[in-house]
Amino acid sequence: MVIGQGYTDAYLSDAEVREIVRESVASLHADGKRVLVIIPDGTRTMPMPLMFGLFEELLAPRVAALDYLVALGTHQPMSDAHLGTLIGGQVIGGQVIGGQTDHSRIFNHEWGDPANFQAIGVIPAAEIREITGGLMSQDVPVSLNKLIFDYDRLIICGPVFPHEVVGFSGGNKYFFPGIAGPEIINFTHWLGAVITSYKVIGSGYTPVRAVIDRAAAMIPRPRLCFAMVVAPAHSQSTNLPSLHGLYFGSPHAAWEAASALSAQVHIVWVEKPYHRVFSVMPAMYDDLWTAAKGMYKLEPAIADGGEVIIYAPHIDEISYTHGKLIDEIGYHCRDYFLEQWDKYKHIPGGVLAHSTHLRGLGTYDAEAGVENLRIKVTLATRIPRERCERINLGYLDPATVNPAEWVGREDEGVLVVPKAGEMLYRVSAQAQVG
Repeated sequence: MVIGQGYTDAYLSDAEVREIVRESVASLHADGKRVLVIIPDGTRTMPMPLMFGLFEELLAPRVAALDYLVALGTHQPMSDAHLGTLIGGQVIGGQVIGGQTDHSRIFNHEWGDPANFQAIGVIPAAEIREITGGLMSQDVPVSLNKLIFDYDRLIICGPVFPHEVVGFSGGNKYFFPGIAGPEIINFTHWLGAVITSYKVIGSGYTPVRAVIDRAAAMIPRPRLCFAMVVAPAHSQSTNLPSLHGLYFGSPHAAWEAASALSAQVHIVWVEKPYHRVFSVMPAMYDDLWTAAKGMYKLEPAIADGGEVIIYAPHIDEISYTHGKLIDEIGYHCRDYFLEQWDKYKHIPGGVLAHSTHLRGLGTYDAEAGVENLRIKVTLATRIPRERCERINLGYLDPATVNPAEWVGREDEGVLVVPKAGEMLYRVSAQAQVG
């Protein structure tokens, strides 16, 4: 059963959101229980302050504990100031100050410390082979942040968007990779990369989603989910983004309802591919690792031989957590790694996947040592030219270009996306790319 409502051409009112949360909380049977809410970090657009306030009002008085865990995956941890901005309150030392309760805590997922994980099982190779249609065949160990075992109920609260690894984000993805150990993170990301982001993104239920759901079935705690379909702020009176939809139920059921709506509101269909795209990245993406969404959300709408320019003058780092490895391997298509697997198999699958996601489709002639890439990827950031070229990307001095000057030139094959990273662009069936 799913509680919720969604619109393709309208937004939920605050009263509708409150009623959905009220009805959902009433169905929880969580009185006197310890509840952990798993939430996204600041790289995801959602009205977390609104949801936090409703949880404080409607859930906190009924439960023994109401805490939050930020599903960082392998992103960098959030400071108290950033956590406060995320929830719309004050956080000091991970403690929520004010509100109806002064005992709520917000935890960063500390993915870099093996001591923070607990093994919960293994997906055997035979199941992996079946799920992936023979593409992969290996045992996949499953571990999660052991903090979940301190709670009686686990509630996911996060948005659903087209996603390069899993098809659509949200649902059980907040466990894997959100608060998961490295083995399943690296496996699922490389599986998605082998299928290719081009095929996976926005494609519904995928083999990667099936692996994630199988792993989530091992979690020995009741799991529920608020899945939301978010639109950018449509009112000048608020900085909070609006909701096209909000659904509550099991992680799979809530995700299924939200992803169906996301497919209708988060995909922009264009009549013909563009030759040049300016992806203007907002400040919430603070390194290329997160700003890479400006590539793969546009890749399906770029013509063969075309170019995507990631315009982000505020970015000066490849990745705060994986930069050294990216400097070592560079950005390449999937086949570049598959054809030289012995050389690159020691690199974590998540890093290899990111490399292919940003570089896009291509082929590699192992005998000639030649990589042929479908499109150009150029950075207009503070990352120096020399580093860009070393990692196999183009360079454009951001001071020499103003994307606003290219607005309105779609007829010339040029597209400017003012807030890139969330909307997926695709060419209509009559003019598919490649």
